[in-house]
Amino acid sequence: MLLRSSVLITSSINSNYYLIFHHRRRIFPLISPPFSAAVSKFPAVSRIDMNRGTSSFSSFAQSSPSGGRGRGHRRGSRGGGQGAVSGGTSNRIDALDRLLTRILRHMANELKLDMRSDGYVKVEDLLRLDLKSRANIPLRSHSIDEIREAVRIDSKQRLGLLEENGQLFIRANQGHSVEVVETESLLTPITSADDIPVCVHGTYKKFLDSILQSGLKRMSRLHVHFSSGLPSDNEVISGMRRDINLVIFLDVKKALEDGMKLYMSENNVILTEGFDGVVPPKYFEKILLWPSRQPVSFLI
Repeated sequence: MLLRSSVLITSSINSNYYLIFHHRRRIFPLISPPFSAAVSKFPAVSRIDMNRGTSSFSSFAQSSPSGGRGRGHRRGSRGGGQGAVSGGTSNRIDALDRLLTRILRHMANELKLDMRSDGYVKVEDLLRLDLKSRANIPLRSHSIDEIREAVRIDSKQRLGLLEENGQLFIRANQGHSVEVVETESLLTPITSADDIPVCVHGTYKKFLDSILQSGLKRMSRLHVHFSSGLPSDNEVISGMRRDINLVIFLDVKKALEDGMKLYMSENNVILTEGFDGVVPPKYFEKILLWPSRQPVSFLI
């Protein structure tokens, strides 16, 4: 079973590594190697290789103000936990979060960022970019602390931080369209249907006929996205827009048996390349209208 709120200790880790345990939105570092520890099957744990080298690169470009969010998606109420920011500071940080997400998901090639295969780039490289957020604040004027705060208050945990050899890196946890990112480096493979009892794609009724004819397509992104819970479940972090009115359940067991590769992101989004970028309708277990939960009959 996938663990979200705790870390299960199962195996030893080489002393060349530190572990950062992610418990919801908090990060707990273990900073006294050597040690033996264990990790859960899915990435509630990030591993830092203390011997890995890095390089630096910077670039300059203009950015779209869309921030990479879905239409109509507002996040003014997010980040309501301890230490949440408010007012003008909140708007500044929220706009920064949106800009960072867009850059890290879609703009690395355009901006000639030195992005690793696991999606990480140096924070110092980002802070050299000649871009402005939708709040009209230059990216260069933000501090590393503000970047940390943007990551912390993102209720869907779209961004992740990594400290390596004294250098701070940042990445988008999922949602990429840039091909420099390698699936196996970014995500954790799912090998059993028992690990994800719920795997659901949220969409809109107006697209149903097309989906039943052609399947779910990854479009311009690297993966088709699924959520590990329904919109009403508190466990849902990301992978689905809030205004969807149709949910499609994936038959995970059948998909895995037929060779479809499924993965879990660090923020618990289920992703797949499908077959040639498409999840065929024969892998749909059921379809419901949302939020009425009324079943939708369909033939494949």
